[in-house]
Amino acid sequence: MYELTVILGENEYPLKIKEAIVNEAGSFFEKMDSDMNKGWQMSKNWVENPSQFQKCQIVADRLFTSIHLNKKKTAIMMAAYIINQMPNVKIIDIDISGNMEETSFS
Repeated sequence: MYELTVILGENEYPLKIKEAIVNEAGSFFEKMDSDMNKGWQMSKNWVENPSQFQKCQIVADRLFTSIHLNKKKTAIMMAAYIINQMPNVKIIDIDISGNMEETSFS
């Protein structure tokens, strides 16, 4: 079981992600990577070829939207992607001001 803390401004959301989800969603994660490899609008900047870190920032932005819209399954999959790419991450501090490039991981 992976445990993450997602920080959205003044609020913290604990997430528990089963290892099986992280380990078995490879084809879903590959599809996400394929989509992001085409380039992505990151706040005000178009990024032609996002790095793995930038992809995690993009996915964290989707995680924020999922939490905000109470889409739990989507939130879990977004968190699982980040864990898959950054296995040691414990805290995702998502920028909520609209600048996803300020999102940080620790």
